[in-house]
Amino acid sequence: METALFRFSQKEPENKQGIYSTALISVFISSIAFVLLAYIFSGSLANLIKFYGHPEYVVWFSIIIAADAFAAVSFAKLREQGKAKRFAIIKSINIALTISLNLFFILFCKQVHESASSSFKPLVEKIFNPTLGIGYVFIFNMISSLLTVVMLLPTILNVKLVFDSALWKRMMIYALPLLIAGLAGTANDTLDRILLSYLLPPGEAMTQIGIYSACLKVSVIMSIFIQAFRFAAEPFFFGHSKEKDSKEVMAEVLKFFVIICSLIFLGTMMNMHWIQYFIGTAKFRTGIKVVPILLLANMFLGIFWNQSIWFKLSGQTHFGAFLSIFGAIITIILNIYWIPRIGYVGSAWATLICYASMMIASYFLGNKHYPVNYDIKRILGYLTLSITLYLFSTWIKTSYWQFNLFMNNLLVLGFIAVIWRFEKTNLRKLR
Repeated sequence: METALFRFSQKEPENKQGIYSTALISVFISSIAFVLLAYIFSGSLANLIKFYGHPEYVVWFSIIIAADAFAAVSFAKLREQGKAKRFAIIKSINIALTISLNLFFILFCKQVHESASSSFKPLVEKIFNPTLGIGYVFIFNMISSLLTVVMLLPTILNVKLVFDSALWKRMMIYALPLLIAGLAGTANDTLDRILLSYLLPPGEAMTQIGIYSACLKVSVIMSIFIQAFRFAAEPFFFGHSKEKDSKEVMAEVLKFFVIICSLIFLGTMMNMHWIQYFIGTAKFRTGIKVVPILLLANMFLGIFWNQSIWFKLSGQTHFGAFLSIFGAIITIILNIYWIPRIGYVGSAWATLICYASMMIASYFLGNKHYPVNYDIKRILGYLTLSITLYLFSTWIKTSYWQFNLFMNNLLVLGFIAVIWRFEKTNLRKLR
């Protein structure tokens, strides 16, 4: 419904309030229904996801998802209005509150509770329940999500709440394929860890999931940039779609998107000597070999999201569903084949191949239905150069980490110099 809000606000600018109100009411009703269903079937769902004896976890999860879904429509409205500061402040408060509460209860309160004596112990004993354990994480996420809705109330209440059933039907026809795409996309993102737990022996499965999840932390560097880009890009592309140069702008945006992603990939891998310590203990760092694979996979997913604007602008959202289902099928097949043979390394390669396949398929479909003249030569050139420099750095690696770090970052500077050599005219225009 976020994308539907952008699409219909661009098509019917005189009815923006009605579009927002209809989307808001629609998501509110579906969110309430979702929570009720989760509550009714909480026991069965808890057993299905192996939280035996904890149906309350399912209820908490459902409230988090419902609150986030409801808030997403208002966040989309802020994005559509270009209110980046308010958007960022609310998001930042949400993150800060979640982290602070978790640190306070899971670290501080737990340590005080387990200590022999502490001046804070009487207070902590009143508010801390050690039997909740990981449940605190879910509770604090729920509190943060609900508080986010409260902070968005001025945006929510600053509109006359009217439900336009005819408009809603048109919005749903546009949005439902994106729902299917979202479900398939979620499968692509999370199915590998689920399959690892089912396709490997129990003890080995937990070890491999732990290593794989720890290494995913490093690829989050790429994910954060892609997420930030998506927040800004979608309303920008819809708002700019009626301009004569809209397709030229799309092409230029993708080129610089790939440049930045290539720089993130190169900068991360060239500084892996110290970045690896964010992964955790030496046991978890044994999986560091999958980090470049996961970084490239996230880059390809970002390129796919960048390209995906073609079926959103043209109203052919069914292609989004087809592409995501196509990716999910690849994910399932490759994980089932590779996990019993090479474990989490197979999951990493499956993710890379999945997103690369979706990216390539989207490019050719877009070229047929909504052609954009992307600068493929330079895009592939910059991507290939970043990968080549990384591979070269592994070839010249020595036993002296100081020398390696120096040479690696010299190569990063070389990459930046190449970008400046070929893009300085365009970069100067961005000032």
